[in-house]
Amino acid sequence: MNEPLTHSHWLAHAAPKVVPAVATSTVLILGRIWNANGAEHSVGNAALMIVLSAGAGVAGVFAAAGRSGGDGVLAGIAFATSGSLALAGVAGYADGLPLPLLLWAVATAVAYGIAARYWRTDRRDTLAYERGTTIRHEEHAHVERIETIRGHTQIEVAREGAAYAEALAQALAARAALPGFNPQTLEKAGLPELPAGKDAA
Repeated sequence: MNEPLTHSHWLAHAAPKVVPAVATSTVLILGRIWNANGAEHSVGNAALMIVLSAGAGVAGVFAAAGRSGGDGVLAGIAFATSGSLALAGVAGYADGLPLPLLLWAVATAVAYGIAARYWRTDRRDTLAYERGTTIRHEEHAHVERIETIRGHTQIEVAREGAAYAEALAQALAARAALPGFNPQTLEKAGLPELPAGKDAA
């Protein structure tokens, strides 16, 4: 039963590591398909990709330099789109594979460099959360242990008190049942004595 959970857990950790390579490879493949379908040496198609790539890059610059320090996620998406369009344009326009493969390798390396920063941040946040959770669990466990010890102590004290009260009641009953028992004699002797009403009870 635990094997499928472990397998899916492993896949969940491994999947983000291959996303940059899959993304750049997909762009390269689509660019080469476009090349085979008439984009090779097409100035109009190349100009279109240049305009789109430059527009995405400008949008990324504006997103990064926006108010309150900019939006890092939006800027990253814009720059990734710009790079993808540039790679697709070169892969579609070029007549050979060396230049598209070179750009694919550079784009993949850049994508992994950017992703590594977010992975480190995410790992730090995860470790900090797990550390805080562990500390809270330890504090709660310590409080629970103290409360458990206190509860056991109170139970033991109550049991001892009940046993003492029962023994005292039995002693009083046994003393009152003795033949010739005279409370006045005990009082004259200076021994402690309960009031007559409690003896009768």
